[in-house]
Amino acid sequence: MSDTAPSIWPGRADPVAEDANRHVQAALERHKREGMKLAMRARWVALAIIAVMLPFLNAGWDILYYEALMAALGAVGWLQYRVGRVGRSQLEFFVMALDLLLVALIVLVPNPFAPEQWPTAMNYRFHGFIYFFVILAAGTLTYSWRTITAMGHWVAALWLLGALTVWWFGRVDDGLARAATGAFGQDLEMVRILDPNAIGFDIRVQEVVVFVIVAVILAMTVRRFHMLLLETAELNRERENLSRYFSPNVVEELSHNDEPLQQTRTHDVAVMFVDIVGFTSFAAHHSPAEVIGLLRDFHARMESEVFLHGGTLDKYLGDGLMATFGTPTPGSDDATRALTCARHMCAMLDTWNAERLARGELPVKGSIGVHYGPVILGDIGAHRLEFAVIGNTVNVTSRLERLTRSLNASLVVSDTLYHAVRRESGADAPILGGLTRHPPQPVRGLDQPVPVWSDAA
Repeated sequence: MSDTAPSIWPGRADPVAEDANRHVQAALERHKREGMKLAMRARWVALAIIAVMLPFLNAGWDILYYEALMAALGAVGWLQYRVGRVGRSQLEFFVMALDLLLVALIVLVPNPFAPEQWPTAMNYRFHGFIYFFVILAAGTLTYSWRTITAMGHWVAALWLLGALTVWWFGRVDDGLARAATGAFGQDLEMVRILDPNAIGFDIRVQEVVVFVIVAVILAMTVRRFHMLLLETAELNRERENLSRYFSPNVVEELSHNDEPLQQTRTHDVAVMFVDIVGFTSFAAHHSPAEVIGLLRDFHARMESEVFLHGGTLDKYLGDGLMATFGTPTPGSDDATRALTCARHMCAMLDTWNAERLARGELPVKGSIGVHYGPVILGDIGAHRLEFAVIGNTVNVTSRLERLTRSLNASLVVSDTLYHAVRRESGADAPILGGLTRHPPQPVRGLDQPVPVWSDAA
């Protein structure tokens, strides 16, 4: 039995909770199952401790009767775990009722194998009511205030009904009553307290009142934890929604700072442009569904590599994308991660093209340009968040991506990035292997031609 309404107490269902999305429901289900499993294990540990303790309290073969009932309680705990689910469950209520009935049976019904034939009311002298608190405590692990509240009221009803049953049908020994009167005849209150046939209704009522109070307090506590769980699930859902539009590292920055992106700043960043060569021609000769399908497949593969290497997906550019490494905060290996990502993208394209050729589809040629240098970062949106990375480094990277056509390469990186990788990872960094240095190339945005490196000779 679990809850979805975030109100602090039953009876005030919140419509927002009634329409809880799949994220919240999945979180509730997960925590419910974890709580039920923990409750089952806690019960088994508690029962094991009690089972070991009982022979020391009453060393006799008749104690095996209670040991068997302890095993039955453990089995009921397992059954509760099996039938437990989020939401109200009649089967789960039934198993919980069976659980409480079994505890009441253990506490109130005399051991049929015991050699003593004492009055039934003598069972109250063993203070077995405290064992209900073990069941109550384990119930708090299910994150359901309904479970705790129902348990408190059911135990109260069972205990009082059991007292009435013992008073009406229980075995009575008048001889013991007369003996108590003879021993304490001058003290009627002592006779009343020590009468072996006395139910002690005042004590029984006191027990159930205290138990209900504890159950209500625990139910309120569990309800508060349940609200926190709902809030956490909602925050996770909002964070997941943010991740659809921002890179994970930007989402991380947004979630830990109140105004993380408004401050304009400048630092060195590795910038990457990725494009599909010949996409315009492809789009002109294929259906819109095929064009969109290709773009989705391409972007999904490239995007996954960007995120895998800790990059930020800055924006989609039709058939291409722009990514940055070192945003929103710089790292110690931004250039290395950018180049590693680019090399993996090339390998990813090779694998994808092999799959396309096997299906009789045309291969997709990608072009990637990577540069490293200073950029300006900040939120340029007036009414919505628009985190921008601008500057000449961005423009130069776009020109490097275009150089792949004339150099007959899939990847072109600037000399600046190449040496940044050497500083970060060493001159013999494996990721630098296979790159060929080209003579200085004219790049619009730079005053002088600059050397570049590519994955083709």
